[in-house]
Amino acid sequence: MADTTAKSPAAGNGAIDTGAQRVGKLYAKAFLGAAEKAGQTDAVVEELDAVVTEALDPYPRFESLLASGMLSPAEAEGVLQRTLGPWVSPLLMNFLKVLATRGRLDCLRAIRQAAHDQLDQMRGRARVTVSTATPLPADALSKLGTRLRGMLALEPVLEPQVDPDLIGGVLLRVGDTVYDGSVATRLAQVREQMINRSVHEIQSRRDRFGDPAGN
Repeated sequence: MADTTAKSPAAGNGAIDTGAQRVGKLYAKAFLGAAEKAGQTDAVVEELDAVVTEALDPYPRFESLLASGMLSPAEAEGVLQRTLGPWVSPLLMNFLKVLATRGRLDCLRAIRQAAHDQLDQMRGRARVTVSTATPLPADALSKLGTRLRGMLALEPVLEPQVDPDLIGGVLLRVGDTVYDGSVATRLAQVREQMINRSVHEIQSRRDRFGDPAGN
């Protein structure tokens, strides 16, 4: 059975603004188009992941330099070649140099996110964030993946997350849709029902005492 778990490409990187998202979608489409034509799509998307997680995340000053616009396109291309050239494919390096030439290296994270989204669509996959109070065992995740595959009619890519505030149960997020089966939400619903019932009873008693016909 295929591994249906994965880490979110945007995890830990903060929100990406809408302008960058728009640019990211355009460049991701061109990037994936070139990668598909070369038969290297999955490999170069993994390389792009590695650029972000191994070169940008640990070295924010390097990312700031690339995104600052302080370097000329030629200087930016030279920096990319010296720092990343030895360990990325020519296809990805050429793409990075195109971004340098067009002053779009500030959109690398948005491009990476969009590339994953578009690749998922191309492959018929759906990313599902699975939040639980404690880590789910591998067999439980596998069973959940099997059930979701039937429900979604897509290949689910599970992204487990631990949130102790949930107390128990599970919260699933597929795109903009949330399926909340957490204990915390159930308790909140019960609490709200109890409060509403109490308010209704108090109001009924007040109405009874205030209405002479009710005595």
